[in-house]
Amino acid sequence: MPTVTLSGYIEVPDADLEAVLEHLPRHIELTLKEPGCLSFQVVRCPMNANRFNVKEEFADQKAFEAHQARVKNSEWGAITRNVARHYTVTTGNGD
Repeated sequence: MPTVTLSGYIEVPDADLEAVLEHLPRHIELTLKEPGCLSFQVVRCPMNANRFNVKEEFADQKAFEAHQARVKNSEWGAITRNVARHYTVTTGNGD
């Protein structure tokens, strides 16, 4: 089954930055515990404090979609509603 990889970045408005920083560790923790999550990284850009580079990999499309649904209805989803997302999603064979 092909893996699903999301890569890109988010841009956080100044008004939301403190809340994002506060809640990001818990979001990462919960995501890494999801069935089918192979890796999940959200790293603040050293050159732009409002930009966070994102890379996530899931075992298959079903796991990726379950993650998206959980996030949409989560506290993280509410906190990041104003965040600009710039992502590319690809599928691969996991090799």
